[in-house]
Amino acid sequence: MLTALLLSFISTFTAAEKKPTVELTNLQTEHLEKALGIDVENPRFSWQMITEVEAVKQVSYRIYVGEDSLQVANREGSSWKIEENSSSHLVVYNGEALQPFTRYYWAVEIIDNQGNKTDLNISHFETGMMKPENWKGDWITDTDDINLKPAPYFRKEVHNLRKVVSARAYITSAGLYELYLNGEKVGDHVLDPIYTRFDKRNLYVTYDVTSQFQNEEVTVGVILGNGWYNHQSTAVWNFDKAGWRARPKFCLNIRLIYSDGSVQTITTDDSWKTALGPVIFNSIYTAEHYNAEKELNGWNQGGYEDANWANAIKTSAPSNNIVAQAIPPIKHVEEIKPVSMRKISSTQYIFDLGRNIAGVTRLQVKGPKGTTIRVTHSEQLDSAGNIDLSNIVVHYRPHDDSDPFQTDIYTLSGAGVESFTPKFNYKGFQYVEVKSTEPIALTKESITGIFMHSDVRAQGHISTSNGTINKIWEATNASYLSNLFGYPTDCPQREKNGWTGDAHINIETGLYNFDAITIYEKWMADHRDEQRENGVLPSIVPTWGWGYDWGNGPDWTSTIAIIPWELYQFYGDDRALEEMYLPLKKYVDHITEVSQEDGLTDRGLGDWVPVKSKTPRELTSSIYYFVDASILSKAALHFGHTEDHKHYQKLADDLKIAINKKYLNPETGIYGSGFQTELSAALYWGLVPDQLQKKVATNLSEAVKAADNHIDVGLLGTRTILGALSKYGHADLAYQVASQETYPSWGWWIVNGATTLYENWDINASSDISRNHIMFGAISGWLYSGIGGILTDEQAPGFKNVILKPHFVEGLSEFEASHNGPFGEIVSKWKKKGNLLEYQVIIPPNSTGSVYLEAEPTSLNGKEIKTVPVNGITLESGTHTFIIED
Repeated sequence: MLTALLLSFISTFTAAEKKPTVELTNLQTEHLEKALGIDVENPRFSWQMITEVEAVKQVSYRIYVGEDSLQVANREGSSWKIEENSSSHLVVYNGEALQPFTRYYWAVEIIDNQGNKTDLNISHFETGMMKPENWKGDWITDTDDINLKPAPYFRKEVHNLRKVVSARAYITSAGLYELYLNGEKVGDHVLDPIYTRFDKRNLYVTYDVTSQFQNEEVTVGVILGNGWYNHQSTAVWNFDKAGWRARPKFCLNIRLIYSDGSVQTITTDDSWKTALGPVIFNSIYTAEHYNAEKELNGWNQGGYEDANWANAIKTSAPSNNIVAQAIPPIKHVEEIKPVSMRKISSTQYIFDLGRNIAGVTRLQVKGPKGTTIRVTHSEQLDSAGNIDLSNIVVHYRPHDDSDPFQTDIYTLSGAGVESFTPKFNYKGFQYVEVKSTEPIALTKESITGIFMHSDVRAQGHISTSNGTINKIWEATNASYLSNLFGYPTDCPQREKNGWTGDAHINIETGLYNFDAITIYEKWMADHRDEQRENGVLPSIVPTWGWGYDWGNGPDWTSTIAIIPWELYQFYGDDRALEEMYLPLKKYVDHITEVSQEDGLTDRGLGDWVPVKSKTPRELTSSIYYFVDASILSKAALHFGHTEDHKHYQKLADDLKIAINKKYLNPETGIYGSGFQTELSAALYWGLVPDQLQKKVATNLSEAVKAADNHIDVGLLGTRTILGALSKYGHADLAYQVASQETYPSWGWWIVNGATTLYENWDINASSDISRNHIMFGAISGWLYSGIGGILTDEQAPGFKNVILKPHFVEGLSEFEASHNGPFGEIVSKWKKKGNLLEYQVIIPPNSTGSVYLEAEPTSLNGKEIKTVPVNGITLESGTHTFIIED
């Protein structure tokens, strides 16, 4: 016994000694973990290093890809083997052509700069259809009547007599769907597939359903919702008149692999049975109506009597382009219990969730059969404490009361306690009113709020000694997530539109805080679908046609340039930039064609919803035209298009000259009227001549002081005002502006109870008063860059080299910003202790840092610093602590 214990101890000790100093983690394919059902011919592989050893770098890597996991584990990738002397963590597959419906294993090992080799880390991904022609069977529906309100239900019983070793369900629909097998909903996604331009591109989702096909008989059920495809609600955008509009339809392939290696595909055709059910109306824009008296008990299980069901109808596909939905799905992410319930009567109750969210409610109720319950969702109450929709219903144009805004209608079956959660809708709300035609007894537990959004991984965190700043950051994140439903939207109640301006203004907020690259790449594909031959883009994406002739100047539609460029800067991944290169050229060339004689343009919306000062639209639109040309020039250089680089660099230079000629007074350093947006936009986007930067920045600071250290900007100015102040020597003032708690400010909303960001600085404004809008959310990105100083390096994008320019502002005693970039966690934090300031930096493995400090540090990692280089202090990976004496 003693010998056995001794041998065990020696074995454990030896194993610990041999444990590599570096481990690999976060293996991803196409920026997804263990991606299921992808169509990309050349997928991207990425990984991160974990180590407690400082200054560790990868000097080479080996990747093995193959269909046999054992072969890959034995370093025998049959599809691709590659070895590179490189520190790259992002590699594009370039091996044998990938086959559809195939699981591939891939493994990576690296050698670091100390000669250590990591253990082989294995992951996998699975291809889907790969090509639209691999789809089998038919698209089916139940009728051609687009005005029929009840949702169609479909069912099919499958008799399976053999042993299934693998089963995959591939489903696409025009509209929305829920898929069931043997009575159970498949997966935890909701609102699939994600909205696209239906006549250009449709998405499909893949599910592993092997466990559900272990029975000899399987019943498949599908419910279809309207989504944006068959829009029956009427609002100012006229989605009900969309050219693609039709009754929802779907196509399903279930691919079974049996133990003997044979393959069978279950497909949709006209043998499927269909009927109408209890979902008697559904609208992605307004709400959902459900009549529990019409429930089809057991409809998606075996043995159900469907003799009275009709046969499905074969129909045409909405487009010929069906591609994988390779993004984080929309989910029910969080359940929220009300903080209070007020009983007005036995037929009317009002609940308060305590915070504003996007999502739905779950109602649990008991009452007499036939009782009709209206569940209305609002962001605010009126002066009498009643539900008030006036701030979000302004664009709705109903014909009658049959489709009330944000109001679910539920009819009780009378069968005990009933539960209702909408399937094909989401709303924006904090308050919930429940009204019934008969008395019902509710408690605070009768309503549950369900926060819904694309389930992206959190990548960043902000913590400060200022509670209001912390709440602003939290509110910004809440608004960002409330407006992320497979594409970025403006608000989750009144519109749900993919406004381009809101999205590019807040791209840094999104990327510092969340891992959203795949959603933005999907949205860039939407841009390509929407771009017309002459280069024009609409102001909302996707769209059926609205927005091509209003609000789509470069101040808004610069998404086509700014977002791919920022993805490249944050991830070091240039695929979106490459895919958008030609569309961007076409777009910039079109602006050139329609610009004025002086080269400027005034097309756009301008500095939307300003406090009071209205910056000329021509100035801001021309600045974004300059930004687009500059990004295009840099992209051309990156991809080796020398002539394009020269051409668009000259265009950018000419625009800079033209803008400054018209708007800059070189004697005073004033742009236009000296408004905050005029001055800050010119500074932030690099329009100001070097010799005038200090003067213009001083003028900006004076304009802010004249406003009592408050903002006087609109949407466009929210990205530039804080960034320009902090970049050009006025970080303390920028912080004062950001932390204000009186009107107009972000903090003014917070002290007045906001848990999300508003659409208007004036809480009591008569218009533009959504209470969950992302448009003013750029402050969150600035907390990382303007105070934490965590910046990307254009010469080493993807935080391969982290630039750190923190600002130790007056008024904050503690601050911490962290961001999990492609190489790992980056931290910039500081704490003031008397006359000393301790500043700590964490640089992840395989990257470096360049630190620029406003005050000279006296020591670094306990060692005295005698001289500080003007070009910054270079740091290797690891934790580094500076001490600065006041």
